[in-house]
Amino acid sequence: MKWLRKAADQGNANAQAMLGGAYADGRGVPRDYAEAMKWLRRAADQGNANVQYLLGHMLFLGGRGVPQDYTEAAKWFRKAADHGNADAQYGLGLLYFKGLGVPKNYAIAHMWLNLGAAGGNEEAANYRDALTAKMAPTQIAEAQKLAREWKPAQK
Repeated sequence: MKWLRKAADQGNANAQAMLGGAYADGRGVPRDYAEAMKWLRRAADQGNANVQYLLGHMLFLGGRGVPQDYTEAAKWFRKAADHGNADAQYGLGLLYFKGLGVPKNYAIAHMWLNLGAAGGNEEAANYRDALTAKMAPTQIAEAQKLAREWKPAQK
């Protein structure tokens, strides 16, 4: 833990993510969710899409010392989704589908759910299919166009 903390303090994103996980799980340090979030945010701020997704997921669910915050969850899901993280694309699509932390928008929801499904997230496919039944043909066409035109962010 001593060396992990030194590397994290020096800005190593992987060490920050590992240290955040250690605090979240109580591995080698006392469990401390506030400290876990601090280190995970630092790693996520450096562009680690997997940690960005994890932060979004933790904020979406809330609990275990982390307040539920859909707006903040959407922010982190979006960062990870923009880098092609299928689970974050699913999470972001779900937020737009339900209007949690973002304005309800079926076309945008469908786009993100479609991208998440294409990336292998089965739940995204299930929600996309359920959403399609609620949408007008013009909305579906717009959503499909947005999904076709989407490009992942440069790393």
